[in-house]
Amino acid sequence: MAKKIAIVTDSNSGITQTQAGKLGIHVLPMPFMINSEIFYEDITLTQEEFYARLAEGADVVTSQPTPDSVMKLWDSLLEEYDEIVHIPMSSGLSGSCQSAAVLAQEYDGRVQVVNNQRISVTQRQSALDAGLLAERGMDAAQIRDFLENDKFNSSIYIMLDTLYYLKKGGRITPAAAALGTILKLKPVLQIQGEKLDAFAKARTVSQGKSIMLSAIRADMEKRFGGADKDNIWLEIAYSHDLDAAKQFRAEVEEHFPGFDIHMDPLSLSIACHIGPGALAVACCKKIK
Repeated sequence: MAKKIAIVTDSNSGITQTQAGKLGIHVLPMPFMINSEIFYEDITLTQEEFYARLAEGADVVTSQPTPDSVMKLWDSLLEEYDEIVHIPMSSGLSGSCQSAAVLAQEYDGRVQVVNNQRISVTQRQSALDAGLLAERGMDAAQIRDFLENDKFNSSIYIMLDTLYYLKKGGRITPAAAALGTILKLKPVLQIQGEKLDAFAKARTVSQGKSIMLSAIRADMEKRFGGADKDNIWLEIAYSHDLDAAKQFRAEVEEHFPGFDIHMDPLSLSIACHIGPGALAVACCKKIK
């Protein structure tokens, strides 16, 4: 008889608490410190409240879920489920993956932590894939192995509207941020594997979109077996500006006709480092 598997991820996946119930996925809310007060994404902190506080110049710091909050969730789920597959955000972007892996050692193999270096819409797809694999009869360890072997079958490209928040977080020098602002550059960043890396510099929004669309198509064709809707999940993410995201989605649909495109706001853990106005396009290879 197949084991009953619970799928757990965190709010960096973009899956809201409401959506989680419909999808049969359990979502751990990520904590934030705003001016030394703690908030939890999608529980005590909405997207609108977050961006309002960011615009006010509030000191916003991301944090890991506490060990107690993680273990309480696991313990409650293990009363109903045989095993848990836990999919945190990329280990290259947060220590929460390593922390969960250490905690899981206390559970005699009943909790398997997946380190597949996904974030946002690609992390969401991993959680959905885990559910599909569980339906196919895989146990938690088999699902973890599958997802970790599949980790490089995804790409994300993000165009920033401002360099202010990268400078504020110490991720680029003030001089580089000032130069980029003067030249009105739109940096395009890439997530493939562990890190958020520079990919290109665009002089206009239009050029930045073109760079991202060309790059994602090249990944589909050269790395993922073809730019085909039966082969690829195509996704869009954005920070705060829904109208700009809708316009971008229409442009993506023109470039990739027939694809079913999923769109989500970027998780607040990412948005606090890159600010509002960012646009991202991502893809994941479909499980056969």
